[in-house]
Parts: sequence; C-alpha cells; structure tokens
Amino acid sequence: MAQSLNAQTHAWLKVFAVSARHLSFTRAAEELHVTTGAVSQQIKQLEERLGFRLFRRLPRQLALTEEGERLAGVVSQAYDAVGLEIDRLRGGVMSGVLRLRCLPSFLAKWLMPRLPRLQARFPDIELHLSAEDSNLSLLDGGFDLAIDLNDGHYPGLQTSPLIDERIFAVCSPQLLRRRPPLTHPDALGYYPLLHDVTAWRGSHDYAEWEHYLAAIGGEHVNVRRGYTFNRNQLTVEAAISGMGVAIARRTLIGDELESGRLIAPFAGSVATGKRYGLVYQQGALDDRRVRAIHDWLVEEAERGRSTEQPLRDAAEGH
Repeated sequence: MAQSLNAQTHAWLKVFAVSARHLSFTRAAEELHVTTGAVSQQIKQLEERLGFRLFRRLPRQLALTEEGERLAGVVSQAYDAVGLEIDRLRGGVMSGVLRLRCLPSFLAKWLMPRLPRLQARFPDIELHLSAEDSNLSLLDGGFDLAIDLNDGHYPGLQTSPLIDERIFAVCSPQLLRRRPPLTHPDALGYYPLLHDVTAWRGSHDYAEWEHYLAAIGGEHVNVRRGYTFNRNQLTVEAAISGMGVAIARRTLIGDELESGRLIAPFAGSVATGKRYGLVYQQGALDDRRVRAIHDWLVEEAERGRSTEQPLRDAAEGH
C-alpha cells in the first residue's frame, strides 16, 4: 500500500475526500474547479489503483461503500491535521477565549456531538458556551459568535447561513395504539398536541403547528390546545413518553427516528422559511480565532447537508 501512495494517488485522494464530503461528483467538481467528468474519472482511477470500490453509484445520488466510509474517515482526519498544523505554522498557535452563544436545543443535539472534533482542530482555543433562547436580544452582545434560528434578518449584525430548517410531526409508536389512526391530518384532532413556545425569534405559542398544518392540508385542526414547553427538547421528550404529537426539526431529531422511539406518521417535511445561522458583530471575523471557528462551523453544516438523508417533500405525500 505504501508503494501506491505516489504523487498521483495523493492527488486522487484529495478528489475523493471532497467527493465523499459532498456525496456528489458535481458539487465536488464545483469546489475543485474542474469538470464533473474529471472528478468521476479520477475516482475511477483511484479505485483501480486501490483495488476496491469507494462509491456505489445510485440512480440520483452517491453512497460510500464500507471501504469508502473507512477511507473517508481517515483521509478527512489527515487533512484536518494538515490544516491545523499549517494554521499553527503560519500565524502561531491560536489561543484564548471564544464566547459562543447557542440555542439550547441546537447546542445539545447538533453542536455537542461535534465539539470533540472542534476541540481537536483548535486545542488552544478555550470555548465559553452559553445556551440562550432565541427570544433574547442579540444586540446586547456578550458573545463573539451566536447561533440563532430566524429568517436571516438581523439589523445591525452580520450573519452567515448554516442550515435551512424543516419541520414535521412525530409521536411515539405506542401513542397510535390507543387512538384513531393518523391516516389524515384531520385525525390530529383526537390527539394532544405538544408546542414549543420558543420555536423561533418572534414566534407565538402555536406558530409551528399552524405553519405545518397549513402546508399539509390540516387547517381545520384546532391547534390551540395541548401542552406547551419552552424548549424544543422538552416537546421531543414529551412525545417519546407518549404525551402527544410534537413538531420535530429535521436537524435535531435523527437519533430518535433511527432508534424507533419516535415515528413520523405523515409523509414529508415542511420548510419553515427559517434557518440556523451564525450571528456576529461587524468586524468580528477580523479576529483569527473567530474566523477559524466560524469557518469550521460553516464547513460542519455543509458536511451535514451532504450526508443527511432528505425526507420527502410534504406535497408528495398529500
């Protein structure tokens, strides 16, 4: 294997790393400023050199083979390590405190599992994390970067988009055994509804359910009933315990769906028009530490989009 790692193989591995991150030869080609055909050909040559396949070519997407997943993890770590060392050599070690404010649910479900990678990438930056609801003003400052959920409009502040959010209904499988089947949105009238009263900046108590039902044809369901919570995580936990049907956010619900603790009774998800984004003061990115963490978070969001299995559009199911 060591003999095969010549200069050409290293060049192909770079193309593989970008393609594995996007799971798309077209998007990899855009990032590398080459043609899609060139990316496809170099991946084919790398597979021939290695003696095993890296991708499964599906009708509308790519998927990594088992060998491809293992190699992608190693290559990604290697490039991260190289990038870290280059940063350290270019400008010295980046150190000091960086204050990152984040929505509690996003911090717990999306950011927390990624923090070990962030720590490994920037071991000398000391993160001070604070979990704050979106109904608190960001103009008061007190942070270097903030992650918020809104429409992207923050007068007086700068923003960078991370993830466009989609929502859909979820409940415990056990809940369906005691009530009429959820074969149509109108059947939700027989179920308690669970509400996150801090859904996004400026939302009212029933905003998520009203938006969702309007999109899937359930306008006749009375949403102004049920149980309210001031955390997205609490509505999800209440749904798991069988208290009722909750609105889930695609970015925050993967583990519960994969484990079967929650199911989505209706096909599809609904765009909210809101997005998770980074918010910061004018000129904040001039600080190398802030810029580094900012760029890392943007890259992680892009990585997550390229690997996330999309739900069908709500219109397809109704």
